[in-house]
Amino acid sequence: MAAEPSSSSAGQQTPDIRAAPPEDARQTAMSGPLNVRGERRPPPMQRAFSRQVSLGSGVTVLGMDRGARNGGGRGQRALPRSGRSLGVLNNSGADGAARRGDFSMFRTKSTLSKQNSLLPTRIRESDLEMPTHVEDQSAGGGGRPAEDPNPLNKSVPAGRYFAALRGPELDEVRDYEDILLPKDEVWPFLLRFPIGCFGVCLGLGSQAILWGSLAASPAMRFLHVTPMINVALWLLAVAVLVATSVTYALKCVFYFEAIRREYFHPVRVNFFFAPWIAAMFVTIGLPHAYAPERPHPAVWCAFVLPLFALELKIYGQWLSGGKRRLCKVANPSSHLSVVGNFVGAILAARVGWAEAGKLLWAVGVAHYIVVFVTLYQRLPTNEALPKELHPVYSMFIATPSAASLAWAAIYGSFDAVARTFFFMAIFLYLSLVVRINFFRGFRFSLAWWSYTFPMTTASLATVKYAEAVPSFASKALALSLSLMSTTMVSLLLISTLLHAFVWRSLFPNDLAIAITKDRQNAAMKPNGRGKKTSKRVHDIKRWAKQAPLSLVSSITKSNSADKEEEEKTD
Repeated sequence: MAAEPSSSSAGQQTPDIRAAPPEDARQTAMSGPLNVRGERRPPPMQRAFSRQVSLGSGVTVLGMDRGARNGGGRGQRALPRSGRSLGVLNNSGADGAARRGDFSMFRTKSTLSKQNSLLPTRIRESDLEMPTHVEDQSAGGGGRPAEDPNPLNKSVPAGRYFAALRGPELDEVRDYEDILLPKDEVWPFLLRFPIGCFGVCLGLGSQAILWGSLAASPAMRFLHVTPMINVALWLLAVAVLVATSVTYALKCVFYFEAIRREYFHPVRVNFFFAPWIAAMFVTIGLPHAYAPERPHPAVWCAFVLPLFALELKIYGQWLSGGKRRLCKVANPSSHLSVVGNFVGAILAARVGWAEAGKLLWAVGVAHYIVVFVTLYQRLPTNEALPKELHPVYSMFIATPSAASLAWAAIYGSFDAVARTFFFMAIFLYLSLVVRINFFRGFRFSLAWWSYTFPMTTASLATVKYAEAVPSFASKALALSLSLMSTTMVSLLLISTLLHAFVWRSLFPNDLAIAITKDRQNAAMKPNGRGKKTSKRVHDIKRWAKQAPLSLVSSITKSNSADKEEEEKTD
């Protein structure tokens, strides 16, 4: 009789115990240990972790409870606002040691898939699963949907870079922005190596050409410049170009997703022309003692064809009127995408292809006029340029100077057309020199090398003008500009070496490539602009109850009010 209550109670519990669990719970139960009654139960570590999160710390972390059921909560790739991986809350073992930042999101997909294929099957299926639900950790405590299953967000809008970044070449993240990678941890070297490093190659390559011209120019013969300076600078330029190219090629192999981010950057996309321009500089600046009378045309094809293909892509985006049209992304570094045409025209004249040089010169002039007018007008649709972007304003000098040199190389004389572009460059040079405060108060970075290439190009054009119009004024101007450009290159070279080998601060974390596609902490943005989202939701509900005509008028008024609010806060 005593056994009847137990048997009856057991009979009452039988339906609850044998009830079919959900599909996720059924899969999890198959991996747990057996209890006394022969039933499966979740592993004790997972239950302890779930209890620790819900009762101990009270922190809800991106659907961690479901992640614990599927794989012990490991492999979470979404990042909190502090920029640190969620691995710090995940148990990687019995001691629960913190995991370092996850940089695999920027690795090349083929490399990443090859690494994942070496992992055990159970780890690949659970640890590499992406979270699909994000819960808000703001002060309100309300939930919000996930931003995107892929935190990399390949196609970042151009305007997002202007809004989230500041500093020379838009390389610094604003204080109220979040990034996908940890800020307080040193990233791998390849991730910290930007495309802007080719600016050093441009500066040294153009200097080699300048000193070769000073040594061979009849107008500057009074300086008695030895050709060995040209040889030394050329060897240095070649060494730096080879080292930079190999390093960036390794970055393309291992971190191609970071290359994609740099290509979407409105400033850095123009530096993808720099490797080919630097290679043409090295070819043009080859010492006269070792240079052939006419280089092989294959050299021109090897350097100009990739540059021309990139121009078709970039100029097509400007012309098509999409989100990356010129009036949205125009900035002083856009001149770099035009200078390549004139440098290619000079090299075409060297190899004997004058018609190819005329073609490149015509394309360059057409797009130079468009870029120049766009930057001068500053259309209302343009994104506001940050004041820290001043170093690259010297790019205004490079394009007309290169155009005058290209015309002289194609037609063999520094005639009226070449002088017209030369005078334009001199006027722009003087308009920037008189604004000393325009270029003060910025910390050293690789963006400062943007000064060197335009200054050296203007010096080369001045030397050619002194040859065409020999006079004391022209020779003094050529000597002054040459000394200024050489001094600038020398100072920047010394500063670069000190920051690279002594202070080891030349390559900080490249925060610009790790911004999110959308602003994650709009509620924390200054001046309360984050409240606009909730206001829009309220307006949508109110508009749904209105008549069609009043709905149109209210939408128009609301949009105008939002624009006025943005202008006031900005």
